Amino acid sequence: MTTKTICCLGAGYVGGPTCCIIAQQCPDIQVIVVDKSAERIASWNSSDLPIYEPGLAEVVEECRGRNLIFSTDIEAAIRAADIIFICVNTPTKTFGLGRGKAADLKYVELAARMIADTVEAGGGRKVVVEKSTVPVKAAESIENILRHNLKPGVSFQVLSNPEFLAEGSAVEDLKNPDRVLIGGEETEDGRAAVCALVDVYKRWVPHDRIITMNTWSSELSKLAANAFLAQRISSINSMSALCEATGADVSEVALAIGRDTRIGPKFLQASVGFGGSCFQKDILNLVYISECLNLPEVAEYWSQVVSFNTFQRSRFARRIVESLFNTVTDKKICLLGFAFKKNTGRVAKGDTRESAAIYIGRHLLDEGAYLSIYDPKVSAGQVKTDLQDVENPGVFDRLVSCHTDPYVAASEAHAVVVCTEWDEFLTLDYNRIFKSMTKPAFLFDGRKMLNHEELGKIGFHVETIGRRLQRRNLERGWN
Repeated sequence: MTTKTICCLGAGYVGGPTCCIIAQQCPDIQVIVVDKSAERIASWNSSDLPIYEPGLAEVVEECRGRNLIFSTDIEAAIRAADIIFICVNTPTKTFGLGRGKAADLKYVELAARMIADTVEAGGGRKVVVEKSTVPVKAAESIENILRHNLKPGVSFQVLSNPEFLAEGSAVEDLKNPDRVLIGGEETEDGRAAVCALVDVYKRWVPHDRIITMNTWSSELSKLAANAFLAQRISSINSMSALCEATGADVSEVALAIGRDTRIGPKFLQASVGFGGSCFQKDILNLVYISECLNLPEVAEYWSQVVSFNTFQRSRFARRIVESLFNTVTDKKICLLGFAFKKNTGRVAKGDTRESAAIYIGRHLLDEGAYLSIYDPKVSAGQVKTDLQDVENPGVFDRLVSCHTDPYVAASEAHAVVVCTEWDEFLTLDYNRIFKSMTKPAFLFDGRKMLNHEELGKIGFHVETIGRRLQRRNLERGWN
C-alpha cells in the first residue's frame, strides 16, 4: 500500500504538531489537517498559531502551502486520504457512569461515524489510526462502527498509534522519539495496514524504535507510560515531605537514587506536583478500567498516585499560610507562573490544565489573600476562568490582579511564590524585588529552581520543597 494522502481529524495539540512533522519529513505525502472549528483552522493558517511549542512555527512555515494543508472541509479530506488519524479530545467524563474517572469517547465515536458516512462506495482501503489517548478496547469500538456501516468496495483497518508528547518539547519528541508504537490486528490485512504506517514513520525514525504489537497492548502502553511517570513524581514528592521533617535534602536523595542504573535520574525533581492534561486523566482512566475489571487492589494502587499529588499541592499551600504567621488574610501574595509547566500552551493563552498554581491560588483565596499573578504566556482571561468562583464571582475581581511585569506583580507583596519553572525567573533581579516587598519578605520556591543561599543573603525568608533552610532574616535579638 502506497500512502499518498494523510488526513488528520482534529487540529489540536496532538493532531497539529504530529502532522506538521509528518509533512516536514515526508514531502511527497500530502497532509491535510481538518477541524470543525473555523477559528482554529484560521489560526493554523496565520502567523499566530493556536499552539505554542518551541520550533513548531518554523515547521509550519516550511511546509504550509507545500504539502501541509489546514482546512474545515472534513469530508473531502476523508475521501482523499489513504490514512486517517483520529486526534480528537478524550476528556474525563463529568457526568453519568464513570464520572470523574472514565474517558469520554463521544468525539472518537463521532469521528468514526463521520468516516463511515463520508467514505463513498468504491473508496478502497482506508487505514484508520487511533491517535487520541483512549481506554483499552476503544479501537474495537471504532472497528464495530466502521464494520456495521461498510459500503461496497470499501475496507477499513483500525490501528492504535498512541502519542508520547511532552508539552514544551513536542517537536523534538516527534522528530527524535524514544519509540513509536503501532498496534494492529494479527491478520494479513492488519499486518498490511501496520506496514503502511511503519513506512511513513521509517522516513525519519530508526527502524529499531518502531515497535509493532497487538492493538490492545498498544492502547494500554500509553496509559501505563503516563501512570509510571506520574508515579515517579509522586514517589520523589513523598520523599520531599520526609526530607523536610528530618533535615535531609531531597535533591541529594534524588541524586543518590538516580545513580542506580535500575532507577535512573529522570522524573526525580521534587515540586508542587504534576499538572497538565494527561497524567491525572490517564491514571483515573486506568483506575476506572481496573474497577470495571473487578481489580480493586490495582485501582487503589494507582489512585494513590493522584491522591498524593493532591496532598503535595495542599501541603505546599498550607506551608505558605503557616509561614506567614498562620494568616494571609488581606496580604498580597505574588504568584510567579500560572501555566502547569514552562514552554507550553497557546501563544496568547498558556496551558493551565491541572496547574498547581490553580490549586494554590484557590487555597490562598479561601484564606482571604490578595493574589498578584505574573505569567509570560497565560492571559488574564485564562486566569479568571481558572480561579473565578461561580457562586461568588465578585471575589476574583476584588482579590486577584494579573500583570505583564513581574516587578510590578511583586511590589509590596508579603510573599513571592514560584509556581512554574519559566527560565526567565532565573534571571530576575531579586534584589530589586526584595526592596519593593513588605518585610519580612518571603519567597516560596515550588520548583526548586532558584539559588536559595543567594536569596537568603539578600534577606528573603526562603522556603522550598524537600529541604529545610536557615531563617536568618527572622532571627530576633533580645537585649
